This record gives sequence, structure tokens and C-alpha cells, in this order.
Amino acid sequence: MDKITLTQPDDWHLHVRNGKILRLVIGHTARQFGRAIIMPNLRPPVTSVSAALDYRAEILAALPEGSEFNPLMTLYLTDNTPIGAVQKVAESQHVYAFKLYPAGATTNSDSGVSHLDGIFPLLEAMEKHQVPLLIHGEVTADQYDIFDREKIFLEQNLSRIVRRFPALRIVVEHLTTEEAVQFVTEASANVAATITPQHLLFNRNAILAGGIRPHHYCLPIIKREHHRLALVKAATSGNPKFFLGTDSAPHPTHSKENACGCAGCYSAHAALELYAEVFEKENSLDKLEGFASFYGADFYRLPRNQKTVTLEKQPWQVPEHYRQGDVDITPLKAGEQLSWKFME
Repeated sequence: MDKITLTQPDDWHLHVRNGKILRLVIGHTARQFGRAIIMPNLRPPVTSVSAALDYRAEILAALPEGSEFNPLMTLYLTDNTPIGAVQKVAESQHVYAFKLYPAGATTNSDSGVSHLDGIFPLLEAMEKHQVPLLIHGEVTADQYDIFDREKIFLEQNLSRIVRRFPALRIVVEHLTTEEAVQFVTEASANVAATITPQHLLFNRNAILAGGIRPHHYCLPIIKREHHRLALVKAATSGNPKFFLGTDSAPHPTHSKENACGCAGCYSAHAALELYAEVFEKENSLDKLEGFASFYGADFYRLPRNQKTVTLEKQPWQVPEHYRQGDVDITPLKAGEQLSWKFME
């Protein structure tokens, strides 16, 4: 197979930042995807519908001329989110979910939830109003090994949420472990998950072997090979609980190549090409359209896109950097050759 035509996909987990970084990166997503769930972890975080609409307007203003890309906004849950915000989201035309960051779990998560039980009234309201909850599923206490944080979150927190709020629609973001795959697989149809390209492509050797590789460092951190294999099996299985969410997370190169480098992999420049490489290796290119174009839209109860996109088997080299003005971002697989190419 040397050409794939897909229903235009959507990215169900995306960071585009704001300001100069937004203006550099948004075109990469808009050329491939019809829609994307936009993460709210700015500084300050996006915690109200009015702030989300302002952010959406900034994204739309930064799009290339003629783009029809539709940003789907989310609100950042905090310990102080008012209960009335849930109904406002349910009534909003442009805000689709709340994002739960455990405080300190990842980039700009210091305003996140510190006590899970304290937001149970909010989760009850979300269940009532059918507003999805998107979860960064990690514990953050210092006594837990960073490679075990997802597994422990499933055991201590997510299992409680699912039992207590069985009708709440939940997306477990960026799965990284075999245990998480099993949890989602065995849960009700109200629980789904996104999987990133970096967690499908790499195990933790990609960060640590032969020197520190900061552009492979993300949170949740990449795990052992058997976890990667479990993720690949889930993504290519045709199970509609698993769908595309890049978690593309741009940081300036100097912030990644730093004594305390930022977490996040920038993959929006070649998102579909990266996923296609994984699916091809598994002889599962016929499953890519469901994963990329159908299952996420179905879970969010949105219509599937009507346009199509095409990938061709055509080797090309990823640039070492993407630059605009004084902003410089190093993409995932910088300088390396990819075998599939998105056709404009």
C-alpha cells in the first residue's frame, strides 16, 4: 500500500499554548485535523467559559487564511471551580469538557486539584449534565516512583471515580501502561482513552540510553517496552475505546535543552505520519481511520468529518527546527526520515 485516504481526523488532546508559540504551531495541526480538544493549562489557566471563548478567539485569529479548523475548548478544574460552571459548559456551543490535572502533575498544573474528594460535587454535576471529564491520570506525591504514578492513580483514584459516577463520561488521557489499557478495556462504555505517538513509538530507552534525550521527555513519562507493546495492541485493535490524542506539547528548544527541561513532545508537525508508521508496522493500516477519524468523534457525540485527507508512501526528512521570529521549537524525530507524507 503506497497511499491511504482517510476521513479527516481530529486530535482529541492538544496543546497549542498562546502568543508567539501558538502562531508558530497552529498551522501544523490545522492542515491535518478538522478539530482538536484544546488543553487549558495556560498561565493563568483557562477556568471559565468566558476565558475559554477568549482563548478560542485567539486561536482562530492565528489560523492560516481559509482554514476551517475548529478548536474545541476545555476548562481547567481547580479546588475552587464553582458548581455553576458545569451547567455553563453544558450550555456552551464551544466548550466541551473539564480537564483534571492533579496538582503538580505536569506543565502548568500547579493550580490543579489537590484533594480529589473535594471535587466530587463537580463530578456529580458533570455526570448529570453529560459533560465529559478528561483526566491526566497520575498521582504526584513524592513517595511514588515516577514510573508507577499512572498505575497507582488507577488503583487509588480512577477506580473510585468510575464506581461513584458510573454515568460520567471519562477520557483517560495519554495512556502509558499495560494496566491502564486493561482498566479502560474492562470499564464501561463511558470510559475511553487517548494514546500519543511517542508512547506508541518509544520505550524509556529513548529518553535515557546513550545520553539524556530531552525531546523524548514527556509526562506521563514513557515506560518499559511491554507497556509500549500493550499500547500498540490497543491502538491497532479496532476497539473504539481507544482513539487519537497527540498530546503535542510545544516548548521552545532552550526550555527543553535545559538543566531542568520541560516535559512535552512536539508532534503536530507530522502527527498522522507518525501514527501511520506504527500502524503499518503492525499490518493494521486498515484500522487507522477508525482510531484517527471515527472513535473520538463518536465518544464526544459529534458528527464525523466529511472531508478526506491523503497520506502517501514518500520518504521525507523532518526539519531540525521550526522557527518564527525568536521562537524555535525542536520537533519529535527532528532530522530523521519518515516514510509516510501528508499530501496537501
